[in-house]
Amino acid sequence: MKQQKVERQNLYSEVTSRVIAELEEGRLPWVQPWDSAACGCTMPQNAGTARRYSGINVLILWAEVVAKGYASQRWLTYRQTQAAGGNVRRGEKGTVICYADRFTPKAEAEAARGEDREARQVAILKRFVVFNVDQCEGLPDDYVAPMVNPDPVLAITEADALIAATGARVNIGGGEAFYSPSQDFVQVPPQAAFHEPINWYRTALHELGHWTGHGCRLGREQTGGFGSEAYAKEELVAEMAAAFTCASLGIAPTVRHSDYIGSWLTVLQDDEKAIFRAASQASKASDFLLAFAER
Repeated sequence: MKQQKVERQNLYSEVTSRVIAELEEGRLPWVQPWDSAACGCTMPQNAGTARRYSGINVLILWAEVVAKGYASQRWLTYRQTQAAGGNVRRGEKGTVICYADRFTPKAEAEAARGEDREARQVAILKRFVVFNVDQCEGLPDDYVAPMVNPDPVLAITEADALIAATGARVNIGGGEAFYSPSQDFVQVPPQAAFHEPINWYRTALHELGHWTGHGCRLGREQTGGFGSEAYAKEELVAEMAAAFTCASLGIAPTVRHSDYIGSWLTVLQDDEKAIFRAASQASKASDFLLAFAER
């Protein structure tokens, strides 16, 4: 148990240190893939199951694709590679990702029943090693076929449909973009106010990321005033939620919301688990929004 705790802390520390280093260089880890990734703007997924990765694993795998220049966002475990009839090339090094969950130990469940209280859950964080399909050989053609990026025009059409389907009150006008938790509406300047119209969608989805956190939806903490730690954490969630949603739709904006780098650094330096929690909440927010496109 002690060894597992040490491994969890090491993983928290490693990932947080990497994100902090990126922010200190003025780069946003959830935006950089659109600048230099050979595989374009898309979400990482498991090549065997086609399931998309979520939470902190998105940031880890995006960063690895950029660093190594991989042309695909498809990944496999060593066993999956073998099961598919392929191999990991000799000398290739895998990427560590994680699986986070919570469970109730049997002894705690029994104690809680005896004391007529809710059982306390224990957090678990497991490490997994995955390999990009570019690191493998002998895989079936459908595993290594180029990932097809959505047509830009269709992506915008889907984004328009998604925004409308949410039923959110979106007011167009003015010179500022924001979400009002107390009145539950989104305000976004008109597209003409943006030098590149595609960035309007990134901004609208950022504000809708905040919208998902309202008490009648996902119920995140949104009472923090500007400059507070709570405000910085909510901005971090909305930033990543917009990035995940844009990548899922195939929208590659160019705008940089770097105003909060200083406050984000403070949050991450004070709590090495903060980026994990924020990424998890961002995935839930993005999934909440994307579900409207499927209705």
